[in-house]
Amino acid sequence: MRTAQIVLPDADGLDAAVALLKADQVCAFPTETVYGLGANALSETAISEVYRLKGRPSWNPLIVHVADADMARTLAATWPDTAAELARRFWPGPLTLVVDRADHVPGFVSAGSPTVAIRVPAHPVALALLEASGLPLAAPSANRSEGLSPTSADHVVRSLPDVPMVLDGGRCQFGLESTVVDVSHGTPRLLRPGALSVADIRAAVGDIDVPEESTPAPGPVLSPGMGKRHYAPRARVVLVPTLDTAALRHLGPQLGILTHLPVNDTINQDTRVELLPADPSGYGTELYAALHRLDESGVHTIAVLTPPDDEDWLAVRDRLGRAVA
Repeated sequence: MRTAQIVLPDADGLDAAVALLKADQVCAFPTETVYGLGANALSETAISEVYRLKGRPSWNPLIVHVADADMARTLAATWPDTAAELARRFWPGPLTLVVDRADHVPGFVSAGSPTVAIRVPAHPVALALLEASGLPLAAPSANRSEGLSPTSADHVVRSLPDVPMVLDGGRCQFGLESTVVDVSHGTPRLLRPGALSVADIRAAVGDIDVPEESTPAPGPVLSPGMGKRHYAPRARVVLVPTLDTAALRHLGPQLGILTHLPVNDTINQDTRVELLPADPSGYGTELYAALHRLDESGVHTIAVLTPPDDEDWLAVRDRLGRAVA
């Protein structure tokens, strides 16, 4: 049964959201990447509610959203020069920095890691909420664990019908989660590809370590989005090298297609086709919304034309690879 309220982010809506957050409850709100499920990052009671609502495993850390770099520094034990430069260049924006965690920040928010993941969102509603509450907000994507991230308020309530409130800020600008970079020690290391490109980060700070696969190293997990299965619709997802009719036939009836290239006339007219932009930025912006539409149409299988294998498509390939797992 749905109990969630979708609320306009006007003065009354923000006041109601702040009241929830200060009472150690949660509130979903828009960011430029996806909608987040926000809670007071300094309250273990509030953070526990995030994990409960999402069904999120305890090993998976949360990203803490703050109003500005000054607030970010209060949550960090150290603030390296690389963190300062990346924050100066890309905040507010879709970049999360992993730094050593200050003693007063609960380890629960970082799943026991000695670090903390922090970012300043570039969305007027998110920033207004952070300013009005005065709180750092732990805010993973506002959906059930392993499921599709929400890029609209409706997506949130379909996945989390019992969330107390959703501030409706319309569709998200980027549609993919933030890029996560570990700057706690030495050379910056990419933990999760996202809406900010590796090329942009490299241009700002020079060298960045980009692992061949975004898999966690032994020990505590430093970033969300590292689980083998993640970002998945209800329908089965299959990556295909071609949309040739013969290659699709074995996937069965009630098939949906997600592609960045036009389909040919031999595709069954009953097949639901989502044609996304052929550039990685446009594709990423539309990806989750298209997968939500395919899920809602009732298809059993989604055939995804494999995207190009180059660095510009890294975030898209990461999300699709985890949806397939």
